[in-house]
Amino acid sequence: MESQNLADFPRPVHHRIPNFKGASHAAEHFPRLQAFKMARTIKVNPDAPQTNARFFVLDSKKTLLVPTPRLRTGLFNKITPPPGATKDILRKCATSQGVRNYSTPVGLDSRVLVDLVVVGSVAVSEKGWRIGKGEGYADLEYAMMVSMGAVSQGTPVVTIVHDCQVIDIPEALLEDHDLTVDYILTPTRVIATGCERPKPTGILWCKISCEVMGKIPILRSLRYRERQAGKDVSLQDEPRHLLGTGSQQPPPLSTVRRPQDPHQPESCSGQGEDGPSNTVYIGNLPRDARVSELKKALRELGAVPQRLTWQGPKRRAFLHYKAPTSAQQAVSCLQGLRLGAATLKVALARQQKAGDETGGRADEPYPDCHSAVSDL
Repeated sequence: MESQNLADFPRPVHHRIPNFKGASHAAEHFPRLQAFKMARTIKVNPDAPQTNARFFVLDSKKTLLVPTPRLRTGLFNKITPPPGATKDILRKCATSQGVRNYSTPVGLDSRVLVDLVVVGSVAVSEKGWRIGKGEGYADLEYAMMVSMGAVSQGTPVVTIVHDCQVIDIPEALLEDHDLTVDYILTPTRVIATGCERPKPTGILWCKISCEVMGKIPILRSLRYRERQAGKDVSLQDEPRHLLGTGSQQPPPLSTVRRPQDPHQPESCSGQGEDGPSNTVYIGNLPRDARVSELKKALRELGAVPQRLTWQGPKRRAFLHYKAPTSAQQAVSCLQGLRLGAATLKVALARQQKAGDETGGRADEPYPDCHSAVSDL
């Protein structure tokens, strides 16, 4: 693609889903597909070649979901254009910058149903075999959507590529976790692959390394849920003696049990002057919850704080981390966390200063509603 000058910005196209000249034209086939016309919620990858596909979803007033880059802060975001958005604004919303500016996180408990999936490809065959960048994110995204009940075997998968990217791929290269495609859109063709090879039926934990687990907080949340459901969640390179916990045992976690002033408000407030918070608020704890249950869940999810403040009677707790980045990672990791039948509310907290007009004690953390990730 580079040598024939078929590539488009950003260049060079090595080690990425390659953008190409004619990508917008190839995407024009997308809204003509019957699968598109019938779909209400469509997931489209965030790469440059699919910018026009994202625009068509928004312009058709369908729900657009876009995966977070490398799954660092969750699975995907819903793109919500401003009210009365013109086509020009919708085109901006479809760009990578627009995806960042107009998105809201979709939690594990959102009960979202995805009707159509668009993935990027480096190469694809007319039989539907697909090759990505080699990092496995598209395959993992799909497997995670299966695990949360968002897609099924009947959910169509589309890819948009240049004609030169359609090649013969030996089936021997495919593994059980590899995602196949049902439609290939190029500048000159629409290929219905008729692929009958089963798509991934969920996350194959034995294919996932401890390193990958450490990079993707939401994956730890899904693993915790599947372990609770009795599934085998052993990792690729996990030492046998750690299989019961899913991670190395951290040092004992100190707990502060603090009686709560009944007059203190629990309303959300913006981030204080002190800057980003290193404290995470946990709310909606079951009335009979025990601190040991929360500690166990935090260890299994790899989100152990330096200190935990337990306010059981007020059905809440605060997790204190060393740095704001650690706290933010914990918020992502703890999406959809349940204790018993209750889905916990998780948010970054901020520190109330002494003399605050609310009357709270100095250094008392409060939920930060702008960073909240609750049971969507």
